[in-house]
Amino acid sequence: MDEQKALMEAFDRTEVRLAGHGARDVAVLKEALAEVEDTLTADLYGTGAVIEDFQAEMAGVLGKECSVFFPSGTMAQQIALRIWSDRKGSRSVAYHPLCHLEIHEQDGLKELHHLEPLLLADADRLITLEDVQNMQPGVACLLLELPQREIGGQLPEYAELEAISAYCRKQGIMLHLDGARLFEVLPYYGKTAAEVCGLFDSVYVSFYKGIGGIAGAILAGSREFTEESKIWKRRHGGDLISLYPYIVPARHYYRQRIGAMAGYYEQAKELAAMFNSCHKVSTVPEVPVSNMFHIHFALSREQLAPVLIQVYQETGIGLTPRLKETGDTSCYYELNIGDVYSGVSKPALREAFRLLDERLKQL
Repeated sequence: MDEQKALMEAFDRTEVRLAGHGARDVAVLKEALAEVEDTLTADLYGTGAVIEDFQAEMAGVLGKECSVFFPSGTMAQQIALRIWSDRKGSRSVAYHPLCHLEIHEQDGLKELHHLEPLLLADADRLITLEDVQNMQPGVACLLLELPQREIGGQLPEYAELEAISAYCRKQGIMLHLDGARLFEVLPYYGKTAAEVCGLFDSVYVSFYKGIGGIAGAILAGSREFTEESKIWKRRHGGDLISLYPYIVPARHYYRQRIGAMAGYYEQAKELAAMFNSCHKVSTVPEVPVSNMFHIHFALSREQLAPVLIQVYQETGIGLTPRLKETGDTSCYYELNIGDVYSGVSKPALREAFRLLDERLKQL
Protein backbone atom coordinates (compact mmCIF):
# COMPACT_ATOMS: atom_id res chain seq x y z
CA MET A 1 0.00 0.00 0.00
CA ASP A 2 1.19 3.53 -0.75
CA GLU A 3 2.69 5.01 2.45
CA GLN A 4 0.59 8.18 2.15
CA LYS A 5 -2.64 6.18 1.92
CA ALA A 6 -1.58 3.95 4.82
CA LEU A 7 -0.76 6.98 6.94
CA MET A 8 -4.13 8.58 6.22
CA GLU A 9 -6.01 5.38 7.07
CA ALA A 10 -4.09 5.01 10.34
CA PHE A 11 -4.78 8.66 11.19
CA ASP A 12 -8.49 8.17 10.51
CA ARG A 13 -8.54 5.37 13.10
CA THR A 14 -7.00 7.48 15.88
CA GLU A 15 -9.15 8.69 18.75
CA VAL A 16 -7.41 12.04 19.29
CA ARG A 17 -5.98 14.54 16.78
CA LEU A 18 -3.84 17.48 17.82
CA ALA A 19 -4.80 20.08 15.25
CA GLY A 20 -7.73 22.36 14.59
CA HIS A 21 -11.18 22.61 16.11
CA GLY A 22 -12.45 19.15 15.21
CA ALA A 23 -14.34 17.79 12.25
CA ARG A 24 -15.51 20.39 9.75
CA ASP A 25 -18.95 18.96 9.07
CA VAL A 26 -22.61 19.95 9.22
CA ALA A 27 -22.45 20.04 13.02
CA VAL A 28 -20.39 23.24 12.74
CA LEU A 29 -23.24 24.92 10.90
CA LYS A 30 -25.92 23.49 13.18
CA GLU A 31 -24.16 24.77 16.30
CA ALA A 32 -23.94 28.28 14.88
CA LEU A 33 -27.57 28.29 13.74
CA ALA A 34 -28.82 27.02 17.10
CA GLU A 35 -28.50 30.50 18.62
CA VAL A 36 -30.39 32.19 15.78
CA GLU A 37 -34.11 32.96 15.98
CA ASP A 38 -36.32 31.41 13.33
CA THR A 39 -37.39 34.93 12.44
CA LEU A 40 -33.93 35.87 11.15
CA THR A 41 -34.34 37.74 7.88
CA ALA A 42 -31.98 36.67 5.13
CA ASP A 43 -29.68 39.17 3.51
CA LEU A 44 -30.56 40.02 -0.07
CA TYR A 45 -27.76 40.79 -2.53
CA GLY A 46 -25.58 42.40 0.11
CA THR A 47 -28.29 44.25 2.02
CA GLY A 48 -30.10 43.49 5.25
CA ALA A 49 -29.28 43.57 8.95
CA VAL A 50 -27.55 40.18 9.12
CA ILE A 51 -24.83 41.22 6.67
CA GLU A 52 -24.72 44.95 7.31
CA ASP A 53 -24.43 44.59 11.10
CA PHE A 54 -21.61 42.07 10.80
CA GLN A 55 -19.77 44.21 8.28
CA ALA A 56 -20.03 47.19 10.63
CA GLU A 57 -18.82 45.08 13.56
CA MET A 58 -15.78 43.85 11.65
CA ALA A 59 -14.95 47.31 10.32
CA GLY A 60 -14.79 48.46 13.94
CA VAL A 61 -12.61 45.51 14.96
CA LEU A 62 -10.21 46.16 12.10
CA GLY A 63 -10.20 49.92 12.58
CA LYS A 64 -11.41 50.64 9.05
CA GLU A 65 -14.21 52.86 7.78
CA CYS A 66 -16.15 50.04 6.13
CA SER A 67 -15.96 46.34 5.33
CA VAL A 68 -17.59 43.94 2.87
CA PHE A 69 -18.34 40.25 3.41
CA PHE A 70 -17.11 38.03 0.55
CA PRO A 71 -17.75 34.32 -0.01
CA SER A 72 -14.01 33.73 -0.50
CA GLY A 73 -10.69 35.35 0.20
CA THR A 74 -9.48 34.49 -3.29
CA MET A 75 -12.15 36.77 -4.71
CA ALA A 76 -11.59 39.52 -2.13
CA GLN A 77 -7.83 39.78 -2.61
CA GLN A 78 -7.85 39.75 -6.40
CA ILE A 79 -10.39 42.55 -6.27
CA ALA A 80 -8.34 44.56 -3.76
CA LEU A 81 -5.26 44.45 -5.98
CA ARG A 82 -7.32 45.28 -9.08
CA ILE A 83 -8.77 48.36 -7.39
CA TRP A 84 -5.37 49.66 -6.30
CA SER A 85 -3.90 48.89 -9.72
CA ASP A 86 -6.63 50.88 -11.46
CA ARG A 87 -6.23 53.77 -9.04
CA LYS A 88 -2.50 53.95 -9.64
CA GLY A 89 -2.68 53.32 -13.37
CA SER A 90 -0.19 50.47 -13.15
CA ARG A 91 -0.50 46.73 -13.78
CA SER A 92 2.42 45.98 -11.44
CA VAL A 93 1.79 44.54 -7.96
CA ALA A 94 4.27 42.92 -5.59
CA TYR A 95 4.15 40.02 -3.17
CA HIS A 96 6.08 37.04 -1.77
CA PRO A 97 6.96 34.17 -4.16
CA LEU A 98 4.80 31.81 -2.06
CA CYS A 99 1.83 34.18 -1.84
CA HIS A 100 -1.55 32.42 -2.12
CA LEU A 101 -2.36 34.41 -5.27
CA GLU A 102 0.80 33.09 -6.92
CA ILE A 103 0.68 29.38 -6.08
CA HIS A 104 -2.93 28.43 -5.26
CA GLU A 105 -5.23 30.39 -7.58
CA GLN A 106 -4.48 29.06 -11.08
CA ASP A 107 -3.10 32.47 -12.12
CA GLY A 108 -6.45 34.14 -11.50
CA LEU A 109 -4.85 37.52 -10.90
CA LYS A 110 -3.07 37.35 -14.25
CA GLU A 111 -5.82 35.76 -16.32
CA LEU A 112 -8.81 37.69 -14.95
CA HIS A 113 -7.22 41.05 -14.17
CA HIS A 114 -4.08 41.03 -16.34
CA LEU A 115 -1.94 42.18 -13.43
CA GLU A 116 1.79 41.60 -13.44
CA PRO A 117 3.16 40.30 -10.12
CA LEU A 118 6.65 41.20 -8.97
CA LEU A 119 7.95 38.45 -6.67
CA LEU A 120 9.89 39.90 -3.73
CA ALA A 121 12.46 38.13 -1.54
CA ASP A 122 13.64 34.54 -1.69
CA ALA A 123 10.99 31.87 -1.30
CA ASP A 124 12.35 30.69 2.06
CA ARG A 125 12.41 34.05 3.86
CA LEU A 126 10.23 37.04 4.66
CA ILE A 127 10.02 40.25 2.66
CA THR A 128 12.19 42.92 4.27
CA LEU A 129 12.27 46.71 4.12
CA GLU A 130 15.37 46.46 1.93
CA ASP A 131 13.44 44.29 -0.57
CA VAL A 132 10.70 46.91 -0.71
CA GLN A 133 13.16 49.77 -1.11
CA ASN A 134 14.81 47.94 -4.01
CA MET A 135 11.57 47.29 -5.91
CA GLN A 136 11.39 48.45 -9.48
CA PRO A 137 9.46 51.73 -9.90
CA GLY A 138 5.79 51.74 -10.76
CA VAL A 139 4.46 49.12 -8.32
CA ALA A 140 0.83 49.98 -7.54
CA CYS A 141 0.38 47.81 -4.48
CA LEU A 142 2.45 45.64 -2.16
CA LEU A 143 0.75 42.66 -0.51
CA LEU A 144 2.12 41.38 2.80
CA GLU A 145 0.89 38.13 4.35
CA LEU A 146 0.81 37.91 8.16
CA PRO A 147 1.87 35.26 8.98
CA GLN A 148 3.67 33.92 5.90
CA ARG A 149 2.01 30.53 5.85
CA GLU A 150 4.13 28.61 3.35
CA ILE A 151 7.34 29.16 5.33
CA GLY A 152 5.90 28.03 8.65
CA GLY A 153 3.89 31.07 9.59
CA GLN A 154 6.86 33.38 10.11
CA LEU A 155 6.34 37.05 10.96
CA PRO A 156 8.41 40.20 10.57
CA GLU A 157 9.18 42.09 13.73
CA TYR A 158 6.63 44.84 14.30
CA ALA A 159 9.21 47.60 13.88
CA GLU A 160 10.06 46.21 10.43
CA LEU A 161 6.38 46.19 9.54
CA GLU A 162 6.03 49.81 10.64
CA ALA A 163 9.06 50.79 8.56
CA ILE A 164 7.67 49.09 5.44
CA SER A 165 4.33 50.83 5.96
CA ALA A 166 5.95 54.23 6.37
CA TYR A 167 8.09 53.73 3.27
CA CYS A 168 5.11 52.67 1.14
CA ARG A 169 3.09 55.70 2.21
CA LYS A 170 5.97 58.02 1.45
CA GLN A 171 6.39 56.47 -2.01
CA GLY A 172 2.67 56.33 -2.79
CA ILE A 173 2.60 52.52 -2.88
CA MET A 174 -0.66 51.03 -1.61
CA LEU A 175 -0.22 48.39 1.10
CA HIS A 176 -2.63 45.45 1.34
CA LEU A 177 -2.75 42.94 4.19
CA ASP A 178 -3.37 39.26 3.52
CA GLY A 179 -4.58 38.75 7.06
CA ALA A 180 -6.17 35.35 6.55
CA ARG A 181 -4.70 34.47 9.95
CA LEU A 182 -4.49 37.99 11.36
CA PHE A 183 -6.29 37.22 14.62
CA GLU A 184 -3.88 34.36 15.32
CA VAL A 185 -0.78 36.62 15.31
CA LEU A 186 -2.10 39.36 17.58
CA PRO A 187 -0.93 37.67 20.83
CA TYR A 188 2.67 37.60 19.53
CA TYR A 189 2.62 41.24 18.46
CA GLY A 190 0.76 42.33 21.58
CA LYS A 191 -1.36 44.59 19.37
CA THR A 192 -5.03 44.93 18.56
CA ALA A 193 -6.33 44.09 15.09
CA ALA A 194 -7.00 47.79 14.52
CA GLU A 195 -3.42 48.73 15.42
CA VAL A 196 -1.95 46.26 12.93
CA CYS A 197 -4.48 47.13 10.23
CA GLY A 198 -3.72 50.82 10.71
CA LEU A 199 -0.46 50.17 8.86
CA PHE A 200 -2.35 49.01 5.75
CA ASP A 201 -4.64 50.62 3.18
CA SER A 202 -6.79 47.51 2.79
CA VAL A 203 -7.20 44.32 4.77
CA TYR A 204 -8.55 40.81 4.17
CA VAL A 205 -9.35 38.37 6.98
CA SER A 206 -10.68 34.82 6.80
CA PHE A 207 -13.41 33.22 8.89
CA TYR A 208 -12.73 29.54 8.30
CA LYS A 209 -9.09 29.21 9.35
CA GLY A 210 -8.35 29.97 13.01
CA ILE A 211 -11.92 31.17 13.51
CA GLY A 212 -13.30 27.87 12.24
CA GLY A 213 -16.40 29.03 10.36
CA ILE A 214 -17.78 27.47 7.18
CA ALA A 215 -16.37 29.89 4.61
CA GLY A 216 -16.19 33.60 3.94
CA ALA A 217 -13.97 36.62 4.31
CA ILE A 218 -14.02 40.32 5.07
CA LEU A 219 -12.36 42.98 2.93
CA ALA A 220 -11.97 46.28 4.76
CA GLY A 221 -10.78 49.77 3.96
CA SER A 222 -12.12 53.22 3.20
CA ARG A 223 -15.75 53.73 2.18
CA GLU A 224 -14.72 54.58 -1.37
CA PHE A 225 -12.58 51.43 -1.60
CA THR A 226 -15.25 49.11 -0.21
CA GLU A 227 -18.01 50.57 -2.39
CA GLU A 228 -15.89 49.85 -5.43
CA SER A 229 -15.19 46.35 -4.13
CA LYS A 230 -18.95 45.68 -4.08
CA ILE A 231 -19.11 46.39 -7.83
CA TRP A 232 -16.28 43.93 -8.44
CA LYS A 233 -17.94 41.42 -6.12
CA ARG A 234 -20.97 41.48 -8.41
CA ARG A 235 -18.76 41.14 -11.47
CA HIS A 236 -17.07 38.09 -9.95
CA GLY A 237 -20.40 36.42 -9.19
CA GLY A 238 -19.85 36.75 -5.45
CA ASP A 239 -22.89 38.88 -4.74
CA LEU A 240 -25.07 35.86 -3.98
CA ILE A 241 -28.75 36.32 -3.26
CA SER A 242 -27.99 35.42 0.38
CA LEU A 243 -24.76 34.82 2.31
CA TYR A 244 -26.23 34.31 5.79
CA PRO A 245 -25.34 30.57 5.91
CA TYR A 246 -21.70 31.76 5.93
CA ILE A 247 -22.18 34.97 7.91
CA VAL A 248 -23.96 33.40 10.88
CA PRO A 249 -21.16 30.83 11.54
CA ALA A 250 -18.50 33.49 10.91
CA ARG A 251 -20.08 35.75 13.54
CA HIS A 252 -20.72 32.88 15.97
CA TYR A 253 -17.22 31.40 15.91
CA TYR A 254 -15.48 34.77 15.80
CA ARG A 255 -17.17 35.74 19.04
CA GLN A 256 -16.55 32.31 20.54
CA ARG A 257 -12.86 31.99 19.65
CA ILE A 258 -11.34 35.45 19.38
CA GLY A 259 -10.58 35.38 23.11
CA ALA A 260 -8.88 31.97 22.81
CA MET A 261 -6.14 33.04 20.38
CA ALA A 262 -3.59 33.73 23.12
CA GLY A 263 -4.21 30.25 24.51
CA TYR A 264 -3.72 28.62 21.10
CA TYR A 265 -0.46 30.53 20.73
CA GLU A 266 0.87 29.31 24.09
CA GLN A 267 -0.17 25.75 23.30
CA ALA A 268 1.59 25.93 19.93
CA LYS A 269 4.83 26.88 21.67
CA GLU A 270 4.37 24.00 24.13
CA LEU A 271 3.80 21.48 21.35
CA ALA A 272 6.65 22.78 19.18
CA ALA A 273 9.03 22.22 22.10
CA MET A 274 7.92 18.58 22.24
CA PHE A 275 8.63 18.11 18.55
CA ASN A 276 12.01 19.81 18.80
CA SER A 277 13.01 17.44 21.60
CA CYS A 278 12.78 14.48 19.21
CA HIS A 279 15.59 13.17 17.03
CA LYS A 280 15.54 14.24 13.39
CA VAL A 281 12.68 16.70 14.00
CA SER A 282 12.66 20.49 13.91
CA THR A 283 9.98 23.13 13.69
CA VAL A 284 9.77 26.31 11.63
CA PRO A 285 9.72 28.68 13.36
CA GLU A 286 11.63 26.98 16.17
CA VAL A 287 9.43 28.94 18.57
CA PRO A 288 6.04 29.59 16.93
CA VAL A 289 4.77 33.16 16.58
CA SER A 290 1.12 32.13 16.18
CA ASN A 291 -0.99 29.00 16.55
CA MET A 292 0.64 27.42 13.47
CA PHE A 293 4.04 26.04 12.54
CA HIS A 294 5.68 23.49 10.26
CA ILE A 295 7.24 20.25 11.46
CA HIS A 296 10.25 19.11 9.42
CA PHE A 297 11.73 15.61 9.52
CA ALA A 298 15.20 14.65 8.32
CA LEU A 299 13.70 11.50 6.83
CA SER A 300 11.93 10.58 3.63
CA ARG A 301 8.16 10.15 3.68
CA GLU A 302 8.71 6.46 2.99
CA GLN A 303 10.90 6.14 6.10
CA LEU A 304 8.74 8.27 8.38
CA ALA A 305 5.22 7.05 7.58
CA PRO A 306 5.65 3.59 9.22
CA VAL A 307 6.99 5.26 12.38
CA LEU A 308 4.02 7.58 12.65
CA ILE A 309 1.62 4.71 11.98
CA GLN A 310 3.15 2.77 14.88
CA VAL A 311 2.76 5.76 17.19
CA TYR A 312 -0.86 6.20 16.12
CA GLN A 313 -1.65 2.54 16.70
CA GLU A 314 0.02 2.37 20.11
CA THR A 315 -1.27 5.66 21.53
CA GLY A 316 -4.45 6.51 19.63
CA ILE A 317 -3.04 10.01 19.02
CA GLY A 318 -2.89 11.27 15.45
CA LEU A 319 -0.29 13.85 14.42
CA THR A 320 -0.99 14.23 10.70
CA PRO A 321 -2.76 12.34 7.89
CA ARG A 322 -0.25 13.40 5.23
CA LEU A 323 3.37 14.38 4.66
CA LYS A 324 4.86 16.57 1.96
CA GLU A 325 8.27 15.64 0.59
CA THR A 326 10.89 18.38 0.40
CA GLY A 327 13.77 16.17 -0.78
CA ASP A 328 15.02 12.60 -0.94
CA THR A 329 15.56 12.52 2.82
CA SER A 330 13.19 15.18 4.13
CA CYS A 331 9.50 15.89 4.52
CA TYR A 332 7.19 18.10 6.58
CA TYR A 333 3.64 18.95 7.51
CA GLU A 334 1.75 21.96 8.82
CA LEU A 335 -0.03 22.07 12.17
CA ASN A 336 -2.57 24.54 13.52
CA ILE A 337 -3.65 24.57 17.16
CA GLY A 338 -7.35 25.00 17.92
CA ASP A 339 -9.94 23.85 20.41
CA VAL A 340 -9.12 20.14 20.37
CA TYR A 341 -5.61 20.45 21.80
CA SER A 342 -6.76 21.51 25.26
CA GLY A 343 -8.69 18.23 25.58
CA VAL A 344 -5.68 16.01 24.91
CA SER A 345 -4.34 14.11 27.93
CA LYS A 346 -0.88 15.48 28.69
CA PRO A 347 0.45 12.14 30.02
CA ALA A 348 -0.79 10.42 26.86
CA LEU A 349 0.78 13.13 24.73
CA ARG A 350 4.13 12.83 26.48
CA GLU A 351 4.01 9.07 25.93
CA ALA A 352 3.32 9.57 22.24
CA PHE A 353 6.37 11.82 21.92
CA ARG A 354 8.50 9.40 23.94
CA LEU A 355 7.57 6.65 21.50
CA LEU A 356 8.16 8.91 18.51
CA ASP A 357 11.63 9.88 19.72
CA GLU A 358 12.46 6.25 20.54
CA ARG A 359 11.45 5.05 17.06
CA LEU A 360 13.28 7.90 15.33
CA LYS A 361 16.51 7.11 17.22
CA GLN A 362 16.46 3.67 15.60
CA LEU A 363 16.54 5.05 12.06
